[in-house]
Amino acid sequence: MSLPNILTYARIAAIPVVIGCVFWESILDGPMWLRWVALAVFIAAGVTDYLDGYYARIWDQQSAFGRMLDPIADKLLVASCLLMLAADNSIHGWTLWAAIVILCREILVSGLREYLAGLRVSVPVTKLAKWKTTIQLVAIGFLIAGEAGEQIIPATTLIGIVLLWMSAIFTIYTGWDYFRAGIHHLIKEDEG
Repeated sequence: MSLPNILTYARIAAIPVVIGCVFWESILDGPMWLRWVALAVFIAAGVTDYLDGYYARIWDQQSAFGRMLDPIADKLLVASCLLMLAADNSIHGWTLWAAIVILCREILVSGLREYLAGLRVSVPVTKLAKWKTTIQLVAIGFLIAGEAGEQIIPATTLIGIVLLWMSAIFTIYTGWDYFRAGIHHLIKEDEG
């Protein structure tokens, strides 16, 4: 029960709150302030993504459980929000392809990491992959703000969509990068 792991648990616990607020506001025609609650909780969850790793490193509290759970928490948060934003029509039309690319890459990389872990091969997270995650989280934040955000920044949704496409492009590149890094282990395993 170290602080880094508690922060990761908090990120997972934030998911139903964010999704519930967006669902209530958009699908059940709830009050607009629910978008702000969803955004605040989402931002807090995004900050825990940075803080859990930071504290784990400076306090030397890195654990196998934390290394396993942290990327799962990230993927759960991103996937849940993308699906909810598609359900409430914030992401629609061609922009759905950006969300599909992001979700497919996450599944591909997770499967590849799991397989390579069985071979005792580690695939480290690249700086570009960290930037990709940051852009994804910022894009989703803008899209969660949605109509409520439009009252303050008129292009809130457009900014979110542009950032989502940018993250989809980074997603393709980093996904290929991970696949390329792991493919020689896959080929070697088939030959051996």
